[in-house]
Amino acid sequence: MVFSSLPFLFFYLPATLAVYRLTPLKLRNLCLLAVSLLFYGWGEPVYISIMLLSIAVDYTHGILVERWRDNDRRARMAVASSVFFNLAILVFFKYWDFLAKSAGSLTGLDLPVLGLPLPIGISFYTFQTMSYTIDVYRQAAPVQRDPVAFGAYVTLFPQLIAGPIVQYRTVADQLKGRTESMEKFVSGVQRFSVGLAKKVLLANAIGQLWDDSLAAEHLTMAGAWLGLAAYAFQIYFDFSGYSDMAIGLGRMFGFAFLENFNYPYISRSVVEFWRRWHISLTTWFREYVYFPLGGSRVSRAKWVRNILTVWILTGVWHGAGWNFLLWGLYYGAWMLAERLLLGRWLERLPAALGRVYTLLIVLVGWALFAVEDMGRLGAYFRSLAGGGGLFSPLDGYHLRSYLPMLAILAVGSTPLARGLWERLGERGRSLLGPILVAASLVLCTASLVDASYNPFLYFRF
Repeated sequence: MVFSSLPFLFFYLPATLAVYRLTPLKLRNLCLLAVSLLFYGWGEPVYISIMLLSIAVDYTHGILVERWRDNDRRARMAVASSVFFNLAILVFFKYWDFLAKSAGSLTGLDLPVLGLPLPIGISFYTFQTMSYTIDVYRQAAPVQRDPVAFGAYVTLFPQLIAGPIVQYRTVADQLKGRTESMEKFVSGVQRFSVGLAKKVLLANAIGQLWDDSLAAEHLTMAGAWLGLAAYAFQIYFDFSGYSDMAIGLGRMFGFAFLENFNYPYISRSVVEFWRRWHISLTTWFREYVYFPLGGSRVSRAKWVRNILTVWILTGVWHGAGWNFLLWGLYYGAWMLAERLLLGRWLERLPAALGRVYTLLIVLVGWALFAVEDMGRLGAYFRSLAGGGGLFSPLDGYHLRSYLPMLAILAVGSTPLARGLWERLGERGRSLLGPILVAASLVLCTASLVDASYNPFLYFRF
């Protein structure tokens, strides 16, 4: 079940809100745990056992770390055990088949390919539970002795299947006692409706252009770049829309999640882009991989190693495929290039040219990210370079058909709309807000009823 679906909007969410509001305050974490497990089990009930095992293991390891506070060796062993368990689950379900096939093709080993479906959201909740144990060891977060509260944190359905990655320390106090008010609830509804509109009305609308580009037998240079632009907008409005919905849902239940996107397509460098895109993942790798390796306070050679390590892991975190490894190396190389060679040049570059430079790099990166078959990826890059011709009548048709939507998406990916909204003032926003929420829900519902195209790009990460 995804947020942009009719069962969620008209069955699960209203019923969950009603049950939650009727539940006594002391039992609301238990209520959240129950409804979140129901949400998770809606699509894959068999994997609830994996999630419950993860909750039990990391809850227990947090207690052990705290108990062995005076024995650093044993506390470190508990942290290492927690990390090993979480990585073992992640590697087994997400990477085993890829590793088995790769080993078979490279060495001739006949390892079994299991073909197991990937548990929904496993990349997100394993990272969250790992960070909990590490933060308890660092004394950056309090140990959670209430298994229900800890279970509610791990399974919290607003951010369960596609993030943002919520570090335990950012919600620890909220699990004990969160402030719930009508103002926060209304704010949550508004934020959710914005995210829903971004996903259904914008991401879905442009996604078909990317699918057409990827499926084309004869793809021209113009068609390839137009398709990449479509994918760039689709993944941004899809994923940032989901983050908006998650943040909005969190507010409805009294939680405050950190932001996950900050208009990344206005960035003037690759380094800046990754400060604005998927902020929770970037933060996670910085705090739990980059800094422990020494960060930038090491020799030049080790610093290069640290950057490449982080970006290789970032790449393979997104998927089990050679293209994701290449994608991580691609961004690692650009990070090094900007910090070692291009920094002063980028500072002197006019803002508009800096944004064009960054967008070109990001678009090429999206090709590496989106095209998983290596043969097709090579063919796509040949089209980007003009190997399939420059322009075709079909490109002209696509451009005429999608130009208004592309213009809307371009404006929507900048802070312009938010700036106009802030200029309305509190009174204007209070009057116009309910109208826009109602319009968003009506239009999204109509679109979902009428359309069969409703992919969710980060659903299986």
